[in-house]
Amino acid sequence: MLRLTLLFLLSVISCGWSQTPPGHEHSTEIPGLKKELFAGLTAEDLLKPGDTPKSVKVTLVATFNAANYGMNFNGYSHGKAVLTVPVGWKVDVTFINPSPIPHSAIIIEQADTKKLQIAEPYFEGGATPKHLTGMTMGKADFSFTPGEAGEFALACGFPAHAVAGHWISFMVSEEAQVPTLQLGDQPAKEVK
Repeated sequence: MLRLTLLFLLSVISCGWSQTPPGHEHSTEIPGLKKELFAGLTAEDLLKPGDTPKSVKVTLVATFNAANYGMNFNGYSHGKAVLTVPVGWKVDVTFINPSPIPHSAIIIEQADTKKLQIAEPYFEGGATPKHLTGMTMGKADFSFTPGEAGEFALACGFPAHAVAGHWISFMVSEEAQVPTLQLGDQPAKEVK
């Protein structure tokens, strides 16, 4: 417990609690990143067609840039990237953390982004291993199949990171026929 508390305090001190001030989203370099872990990836890689019918591939890169003090996935935080997937589609996630600060990924209800800690993923299999303690400078894969519609989030499961905005929106839709990806204020695009 002491180790977890110390990691939490280190994370809060180094990452900050508030959102990045306007105009400073990408202006600062985060030190110590192992950039080769995500070389060539862009925000568009968040959601791609899967290898099998009715599946998608999600690539989450924690600390992609300096936005939100590094607490972002592929450069987005506070739900500003929106992934929409039809109910029953398989979701294969590759999580990458190039940072020396521990991060993880977990699928939760959007309302739970206001909680300091989330014990279990909403959908079975929907989290990196040891999502409460996180991992540094590495990759992890996990898969889940959302069986109901709703407003969810792919969030960092390390305590207090989701509260600090380290999450993106994950919508599960009964009406959607194909997955879509919306980045910031841009219109949503179909993922085919």
